[in-house]
Amino acid sequence: MDRRHLLLTLLTAASAARPANAAEMVVGYPSYSDADGQDPMHLYHLAALRLGLDRSGAHYRLQPVRKPIGQGRAIRDLAGAQADFSLLWSMTSEEREQQLLPIRIPTDRGLMGWRLLLIRRADAERFAGVRSLDALRDLTAGQLYDWPDTAILRASGLTVGTTSAYESLFTMLARGRVDYFPRSVMEIQDEMRLFGTANDLMIAPGLMLRYPTANYFFVSRQNAQLAADLQRGLERAVEDGSLQTLFMTHFRQRLKPLRLPERREFAMKNPTLPAATPLHRPELWADPAQFG
Repeated sequence: MDRRHLLLTLLTAASAARPANAAEMVVGYPSYSDADGQDPMHLYHLAALRLGLDRSGAHYRLQPVRKPIGQGRAIRDLAGAQADFSLLWSMTSEEREQQLLPIRIPTDRGLMGWRLLLIRRADAERFAGVRSLDALRDLTAGQLYDWPDTAILRASGLTVGTTSAYESLFTMLARGRVDYFPRSVMEIQDEMRLFGTANDLMIAPGLMLRYPTANYFFVSRQNAQLAADLQRGLERAVEDGSLQTLFMTHFRQRLKPLRLPERREFAMKNPTLPAATPLHRPELWADPAQFG
């Protein structure tokens, strides 16, 4: 019996041990702002969460918890049993998997590691001449100080300027304090809509950084039952193809204008990637050709 089937057997046994008349349990998830209702990433993760809990066979009710705090604070609160929400979704790293229980089904199908570059429109010609990762080493990328991406970029020899405020990064770029801002293909179009025009930014043509990573649901280490139920439900959704279908329904048409298959990829290593990342399971990951 391989590890995957052993895990499914154990999770199924845990579910069977629960009484049939078990009470409905509330799963709180952070709602960071009023804009969440229009945020494609938030809406997709909420739909994936509903799918996983529905497929689990357990009885859960989702409840938003308004929490206008940053992701780093949310992770610390959940890890320290100080949060009034039950889970969150975030890009993984060794540190985060030590603090919280990861549900190792990549909700993003790896796309959080596909990074396009936000640049100043005036620098379009400069970036059009970039033909290798080495050409970026004389430039400065912008990131938040506690994002896993900061360590990933620096491990490849890239210079990174950091801040503690997300929206400040767009101002830093516009004012020349950094030269580019790598953003996931899942995020960059909405960020262009919100911040690009006002700051005279654009997406660098023809380029894509790519490194292995995964976006997971995370729960407190004190909530092993929720972790087991959600893992079981998402595994079932992968097996019947419904999670893959949900993802493509949300993102395929949105990503087509980015012309991902035509972009020059600069492959990068991810020193923060935990050894347990299921890179050996091709059904969990996407390929740029799917978005052509």
